[in-house]
Amino acid sequence: MGTVKSYKTKTLGVRYEDGYTKPDGTRGHERGFKLKRDAEARFATVEVSKLKGDYVDRADARATIGELGPDWLSRHRAKLTEASFHSVESAWRTHVEPKWGGYAVGRVTRRDVQGWLTELGEKRSHTTVARARDLLAGIFDDAIEDNRVTKNPARGLAIKKKPIPDEVFLTHAQVEDLAVTSRYPDLVRFLAYTGLRWGEATAVKVRNIDRVRRRVNIREAVAEVNGRHVLGGVKSHERRSVGYPDFLDEAVAKATADKRPDDRLWVGDDGGLLRPGHAHQGWFAGAVKRRLAEDPEFRRVTPHDLRHTAASLAISAGANVKVVQRMLGHKSAKVTLDTYAALFPDDLDNVTEALSRHRAEQLQ
Repeated sequence: MGTVKSYKTKTLGVRYEDGYTKPDGTRGHERGFKLKRDAEARFATVEVSKLKGDYVDRADARATIGELGPDWLSRHRAKLTEASFHSVESAWRTHVEPKWGGYAVGRVTRRDVQGWLTELGEKRSHTTVARARDLLAGIFDDAIEDNRVTKNPARGLAIKKKPIPDEVFLTHAQVEDLAVTSRYPDLVRFLAYTGLRWGEATAVKVRNIDRVRRRVNIREAVAEVNGRHVLGGVKSHERRSVGYPDFLDEAVAKATADKRPDDRLWVGDDGGLLRPGHAHQGWFAGAVKRRLAEDPEFRRVTPHDLRHTAASLAISAGANVKVVQRMLGHKSAKVTLDTYAALFPDDLDNVTEALSRHRAEQLQ
């Protein structure tokens, strides 16, 4: 049951208030209506929203994003790797909190958020904008669950498209030329034929290698956080087993020789964490420079380009999109296709030819 009744104030005269029962059984009221019909309209709105299951307490809707954000970050910290949490926390501190911290969740509109994302996209990368958008959307997801708002103004908003990188795909011969020119030739080959990220490859331990089946089990990754290199887990869809070809048997055997199960497969000359070095002066960059000096047609590559090379070589050898997806640890085949669609063969002619053959057989 609910009521609409009047009350008197010293300065404003007669005003009206609503009294009603909230969905959780507690009593709620709203006051300050100048006209009785306004109070009745609000009361009717509350009753309808209760029946529809989208009731929002105005007091709860006044909670600010600055109040709700830290709690969201705290609860999601355990779900993320240290590197991922650092990126999300940085997005909160740098972009979301300064813009939205003082806003009540009930006051933020979809148009407001879209304008902010457009403005942010003019200055920041696609990844930064997407991370800020998803963080804000996550806070609103919680607000919906807590009946503070009924809609999420940050979900489903478009942002500028991520530019398609100019990936470098080396040939088998170019991979070998780069390997023999570098300080760590076996690692170069390993990266080029497994598609591992640098942080994944340098985190591989001897116990992660199955030499009988030629498998590498990816369970950890090294990431840089505030200038520190930390060892952490990988995302659930990136935990995978990656095969390596038999011509790497000798390299893997050499890398595992005389090591304990928890020793890393690839280490620096000092036995510590192996780094790719400075982008212009490190050991990998040095190998690339030497190759360019010998062959001006050689492409300037980074360690990450060897991941693209692995995908390219696998596709050219006949691997389908699902195999490449699993090898690279992509969340979905769509991600793989978005990145490497041009490398997969066009099967349209094969399909039409097969249809013609099948029709002819059926009509005989």
